[in-house]
Amino acid sequence: MTPGAHMRAELAEAAGVFAATVAMELAPMPPPKAIYTIARGSSDAAANILSYEFMRELGVPMTSLPPSVFSVGRGVDMTGALALVVSQSGASNDLVLSAKGARARGAEVIGLINAAHSPVADHAGLILPIGAGPELAVPATKSVVGAIAAGMALLGAMVPAYRARAVAPWAQGALPQTKALLSALLRARHVYVIGRDTGYGAAQELALKLKETSAIHAEAYSSSEVLHGPLQLATNPLLVVILDTEQPDVQASLDTAEARFAAAGGTVFRLRPSDIGARDLTPAAAAALLLCLTYPLVLETALALGHDPDRPETLSKVTQTI
Repeated sequence: MTPGAHMRAELAEAAGVFAATVAMELAPMPPPKAIYTIARGSSDAAANILSYEFMRELGVPMTSLPPSVFSVGRGVDMTGALALVVSQSGASNDLVLSAKGARARGAEVIGLINAAHSPVADHAGLILPIGAGPELAVPATKSVVGAIAAGMALLGAMVPAYRARAVAPWAQGALPQTKALLSALLRARHVYVIGRDTGYGAAQELALKLKETSAIHAEAYSSSEVLHGPLQLATNPLLVVILDTEQPDVQASLDTAEARFAAAGGTVFRLRPSDIGARDLTPAAAAALLLCLTYPLVLETALALGHDPDRPETLSKVTQTI
């Protein structure tokens, strides 16, 4: 098998997965008083993207709950809350224990799962299929985009007015900065990926992909946090990639981060949906699109550095933790 063949094929399917899954028809449901996401890795990045979208639309708190609260600890009171378990496989033991524990402590459990049948499903009141189909490359790509779409479909069931905006047409294309950014990635020793709001979750996911496919040291930051101590690293060679969802209320923060890093000597790229003509997306959809636009860069960077992104040496498709 040609290195990266699985990942390349799955990237070609990602936009279609998003469009089909976000249009999923769900029965109306009332919003809960609070939402806790339970996930790891790329699924946790997708959950972070969704948390900003849910909080903006529902006005209720939504935050990540470490699986170890249930897999190692005794759990917490979840009465009246929704536990949203996000997983490609639904098979990781800590997530299974978390779903079981959250339900036992009073939560309604909903799983955003890609696998048709999974152990998490045994402890969830509802499973929303991510709809990505088989994903053979170890790095999750189309299932991450599908998880964002499934969460947006769930939000549409809670806020009917949101649904019409969520299923807006999906743009496709290649970033005009692709060649220059690929060249910069191949030279980079350290990378910051910066975002704000839903863009921060996308930054977490892109940084993770650079680590797992190319062994590049990459870190994700919110544009509001990176101007504290982390800014100092710009005094050494540093590549900065800003994922801009083009929300009006995050522009000032991203503008400041871009200007400060450029002034400190960093190489800065700012990527936007409008770079390929996409406009009027919800912030979560914009974050998903930015991932679809940058995943091919991850693939090409890994291949150029001599890695097979389908099979990173130290990783497996299902990671078992406790």
